Amino acid sequence: MVSRVDRGRVSNWWWTIDRWFFAAFLTLMGLGVVLSFAASPAVAERIGLDSYHFVTRQMMFMLPALVVMIGVSFLNSRQVRRLALVMLAGSLVLMVVALYFGVEIKGSRRWVHIAGISIQPSEYMKPAFVIICAWLFSEHARRPDIPGNLFAMILLGVVLALLVAQPDLGQTLLVLATWGVMFFMAGMPWFWIVVLGGAGIGVAFAGYTFFPHVAERIDRFLTGEGDTFQVDMGRDALIRGGWLGQGPGEGTVKRILPDSHTDFVFAVAGEEFGIIVCLLIAGLFAFVVLRGLAKSTRESDDFSRYAVSGLVVLFGLQSIINMGVNLQLLPAKGMTLPFISYGGSSLVAMAISMGMVLALSRKDPQKRIRVGEPRIGASMQPAE
Repeated sequence: MVSRVDRGRVSNWWWTIDRWFFAAFLTLMGLGVVLSFAASPAVAERIGLDSYHFVTRQMMFMLPALVVMIGVSFLNSRQVRRLALVMLAGSLVLMVVALYFGVEIKGSRRWVHIAGISIQPSEYMKPAFVIICAWLFSEHARRPDIPGNLFAMILLGVVLALLVAQPDLGQTLLVLATWGVMFFMAGMPWFWIVVLGGAGIGVAFAGYTFFPHVAERIDRFLTGEGDTFQVDMGRDALIRGGWLGQGPGEGTVKRILPDSHTDFVFAVAGEEFGIIVCLLIAGLFAFVVLRGLAKSTRESDDFSRYAVSGLVVLFGLQSIINMGVNLQLLPAKGMTLPFISYGGSSLVAMAISMGMVLALSRKDPQKRIRVGEPRIGASMQPAE
C-alpha cells in the first residue's frame, strides 16, 4: 500500500491521479479481455487460425497499453503537449504514406506496416490532434493577438482532408464533432457555430454524394432494404440475450458475423451476458465522459479544461457510434468500442489518450495537505 507520507514519485502519482478514472479504465480493459475470450475464438476458427489467436494478440497488446497509460499519466502538461506534437507529426506523415503505400482493406487505405506490425495512424492522430488544438485555443484565450483559433482551423482542414482521402467518413465526422465541442468551449462566436454546422452537413452530404458505400449504408439504415445482415444479427443477438444472457460461450452471433470481435463485440456481450452487462458497459463510458466534463469545468487552466473535455468527448462519441450501430440506431460504421474491441492500434492509442486524461486531471501536489503538517494559515496556538 502506498503511504500518504511517502514523498516518492510513485506515491505522489497515486495520491494525485483521479483513482475513479483509473478504476473505470482498468474495468473496461478487463471487460475487453473477457469479451475477447467470448467473441474471437469462433472468428479465428472460421478463417483457419488457432482458436485463441485473437485472444493472445489482444492480451499481448493489453500489457503495453496498460504500461503506456500509466507512463503517460506521470507527465506534466508541458510534457503532454510535447508528446502530442511528436505523435501528431508522426501520424500525419504516416497517414500520407498510407495513401500511397498502405494496405487497402474494403476500399480504404488506412493501415501501414512497420517492422511487421500493422498500424492505423489515424488512431494515434486523434488524441494528439485534441491536445494540440486545446493548446492553440488556450493560447488564443491567453493572448488574443496569437492566431491560435486560425491555426486550429487550418490543422482541422489538414486532418479532415487526409481522412476523406483514405476515405474514412466516420472518423471525419468524429474528429469534426470533437473539435466543434472544444471550439464551443473556447468561446466560439455565433458566426463560426453556423459555419461549423454547415461544414458538418456539407461533409455528410458530400460523403453521401461521392462515396457509394456511404450512400448504400445510409439508404439501408433509412429504408431497411438491401444487405442488412450484420446489423440485423447484432440487434437480434441483443434481443435473444435478454436481461441475463444465454451464458458464456452460448452465443451464436459470433459464429456468423465476420466482425463479431471488433465492430459487434457489444452484441456478443448482450447475447452471452445480457442487457444488464451492456448497461454496465454503457454506464462506464457515461461515467468517464460526465466525470471528465465535470472535472474540466473546475480547472482554472484553459489548456487542461479544453484538453480533458476534448479527450473524453472523443472517447464518448466513439463508444456511442459503436453501440448505436449494434443497437441499429445508427448507420453501419466500422468503429471500435474503446478498450473492448479487438485491435492493437485502437487499444494502445486509447491508452495514450486516457493516460493524458489522467495526467491533465491530476491534483496539484502543492495544494495537497500533507499528513502530519499544519495547514497554511492555521493557528499554531493550542486550543484553550
